[in-house]
Amino acid sequence: MELFSNAWWSALLAIILIDLVLAGDNAIVIALAARNVPEHLRKKTILWGTVGAIGVRTVMTLGVVWLLQIPGLMLVGGLGLVWVAYKLLADQGEDGHEEGGANTFWGAMKTIIVADALMGIDNVLGVAGAAHGAMDLVVIGLLISVPIVVFGSSVVLRLVERFPWIIGVGAAVLALTAAQMIANEPWLQEFFGAAKGAVDTHQQMARWGLYAMVTAGVLLAGWRSQRRALQVAGPV
Repeated sequence: MELFSNAWWSALLAIILIDLVLAGDNAIVIALAARNVPEHLRKKTILWGTVGAIGVRTVMTLGVVWLLQIPGLMLVGGLGLVWVAYKLLADQGEDGHEEGGANTFWGAMKTIIVADALMGIDNVLGVAGAAHGAMDLVVIGLLISVPIVVFGSSVVLRLVERFPWIIGVGAAVLALTAAQMIANEPWLQEFFGAAKGAVDTHQQMARWGLYAMVTAGVLLAGWRSQRRALQVAGPV
């Protein structure tokens, strides 16, 4: 693709839009994982969480051709992200002093890296497809995503501190993202249709049913985990 041609600018615009949409999920994960970290470590968590996210995404981008050949990748990534969404919600009810938990810097980093590796699949495939093999555009896409994730994480974290119910919204967004990844798994095209292209009425209903079931299931499981933790802790 010729540099600065109309096609090049069109591809760059597509990559920016992809980053704006998909980097929001990364920002939510980083903010929710950092919320239980001591206040003096939160900026550090956001910074290094972003560095880790970009690092993971860079490695995946370089290996995108190989990744496309892995059968079941979207299904495994989606199921893993369901677990991450549940843990981010359920951790609210756990003891804040649990050693190695998400309340520590390294615990939060582990959550961020795992979640970003799972969610990065969609982003990497989207950016690589929009770039049409132009590595300069892929690199630019990675650089653009950095300020989006850093700024978004800081904003979400401030909102979570003021409005704790946003944690549930964030977990629901991640659960929905996971359900979309599962529905886009090529192995399941017979049930949910192709990721790109027309789907019939039954496949559309199956997709929406999966989205609702996964999102509601994560929220319900997280709520029940919080209740059990509070019952074990007893009245303060």
